[in-house]
Amino acid sequence: MDEKQRMEELIELLNRYNQEYYVNDAPSVSDQEYDRLMGELMMIEKNHPDWISPYSPSQRVGGEVVSSFNKIKHKRMMLSLANAFSSDDIRDFDRKIKETIHVDEVEYMCEMKIDGLAMSITYDEGEFLYAATRGDGVVGEDVSSNIKTIRSIPLKSKETREFEIRGEVYMPLASLSRLNEERKKNGEELLANARNAAAGSIRQLDSSIASKRGLDAYWYYFVDAEKYGFKKHSDSLDYLTSLGFRTNPERRICKGVEEVLAYIAEYTKKRKTLAYDIDGIVIKVNDLKYYPILGYTAKTPKWAIAYKFPPEEVITKLEDIIFTVGRTGKITPNAVLSPVRVQGSMIARATLHNEDFVASKDIRIGDYVSIRKAGDVIPEVVSPLPSRRKGDELPFKMIEECPICHTPLIKKDAMHFCPNIHCEARNIEGLIHFASKDAMDIEGLGDKNIEQFFNQGFLKNIVDIYHLKEYAQEIMLLDGYGERSVLKLLDAIEDSKKNSLERLLFGLGIKEVGAKLAKTLAIYFKNLDNLMNASEEDLLSIRDVGEISSHSIYSFFKEERNIALIQKLKELGVNMEYLGQAKREYDNFFKGKTIVLTGTLSSMGRKEATETLELYGAKVTSSVSKATDLVIYGVEAGSKLDKAQKFNIKTLDEESFLKELENARNGGNS
Repeated sequence: MDEKQRMEELIELLNRYNQEYYVNDAPSVSDQEYDRLMGELMMIEKNHPDWISPYSPSQRVGGEVVSSFNKIKHKRMMLSLANAFSSDDIRDFDRKIKETIHVDEVEYMCEMKIDGLAMSITYDEGEFLYAATRGDGVVGEDVSSNIKTIRSIPLKSKETREFEIRGEVYMPLASLSRLNEERKKNGEELLANARNAAAGSIRQLDSSIASKRGLDAYWYYFVDAEKYGFKKHSDSLDYLTSLGFRTNPERRICKGVEEVLAYIAEYTKKRKTLAYDIDGIVIKVNDLKYYPILGYTAKTPKWAIAYKFPPEEVITKLEDIIFTVGRTGKITPNAVLSPVRVQGSMIARATLHNEDFVASKDIRIGDYVSIRKAGDVIPEVVSPLPSRRKGDELPFKMIEECPICHTPLIKKDAMHFCPNIHCEARNIEGLIHFASKDAMDIEGLGDKNIEQFFNQGFLKNIVDIYHLKEYAQEIMLLDGYGERSVLKLLDAIEDSKKNSLERLLFGLGIKEVGAKLAKTLAIYFKNLDNLMNASEEDLLSIRDVGEISSHSIYSFFKEERNIALIQKLKELGVNMEYLGQAKREYDNFFKGKTIVLTGTLSSMGRKEATETLELYGAKVTSSVSKATDLVIYGVEAGSKLDKAQKFNIKTLDEESFLKELENARNGGNS
């Protein structure tokens, strides 16, 4: 046997051993034997680098470093799931299913809702093509280099037809524990929970880091399974198992809603015994022939639902109540708590919303309180425990002046506000908003970082963000920062200068200007100078700009401090131009029409279709009314199409829509 034949034999052997160990949990060789064979393979590949196959197990160790993740448009939208929070919600889901498909009992597949990162992998001709994150459901990011490091994922498949599978990449609790032990020894900040750890690992640009994180994955959906001859969802999962993919063995077929509820009750108790985090149970209609009948909403399939476990409540002591000032001047009372772990995160602060909330619950400083994460994310105080009071607890008292600038507060409805627009605390929130994802999207400049830099004196206003490089050495001395992370932050700040105008407009925090209106203004005025020179009448002539927003925009650009701010940003090289496609000024079929989209378009996602229509001068709304000029519909169109037909509103199917779009692109008016 020559070396090349031996290499191919080793690849086949090692891939089989990987599946036995990582998928089947039934290794047939010792670790020492596996390592010996891997060493032999890597030696052959070192001597003959041109022989290296992308399917070689040696390629899983990582090492590829990318500068950024490329965008990938999903061939079929990655939808989210509607949520259920009670047995009544599940029964209601079951009732609607039965009424729609006209049966007395439905067969469901119940599965673990893994707390990880949704992932899609595509194969063709037996080859791993790429892996993509969910993203916004329409466009995700290519994270193939990191996904290939997960040893349970096959790099080759016996299925030669092109196919896509979806699942959840997660960090087993044992991997999280091991990783935190290492980080503790190295004096690094501990990872709060498995979900964030998994997501952070997949976001690493260096795949060798992801390869050391001990990630794994379960696969729960064979896309368009019925086109491959499957009649039931359970059959497609069994097929994936036969191909060597990990599918969750805890799944179960349940006949009728009572068996579903029994399954939920069983795994509510078993939840803590699993080797991974789950935050609920996914329930899917098992028979695939019902999927087209049941259809979809804009964001969710109607044939599936996610039961979410009730938020975990934990008891701790409320040590103090402090007040924070938001970007709009809103004053929020916050509980300072004895630190306690809730759903994998250490919690030391929780919102108390407003004065009325605290008063209605009679929450006092010194109380023992029950806390939870609202929606599994935001810590909140549920209620005090009066039975544990000792008598020295202090009743809540709302402050009368701003805790930062001491300006007297004003009250609107249940909320208190600091009216001083130059209050320093509002500056912090303004900085956070400017750097946020929907604004300038400066990665690494989150809430905590900005607050820390503000307190250190590095940041006082937006312009200071672009001078942070002057404090690079001081930042590196702060806890949690190293040379690499600081350089990455500075690169992100520099990259933000290239953003299109609409991001800057939204980031400036102009009252009444959200992300959508910012884009409308950017498209219309093309650059910031044109917008700054616009009169209130000019602004009022734009669709979606009313009297309040026009006055707010006009006033913002007439204030001297804002003019000075923009001039400084210009001098720093921040882009002031709209970089997207300019709105088509010529007449076309869509111009001036109010349009509603309904159903699923196979050629593009809802967001892309909306942006395209707006580009040609249309206004896209979410509901059908007598003011609607046109309804464009895809597959599984529902009540909106029925309503359009009832009102005799013109409708276009996807094929006709694409033809009109092509006419518009060619400058015509059909």
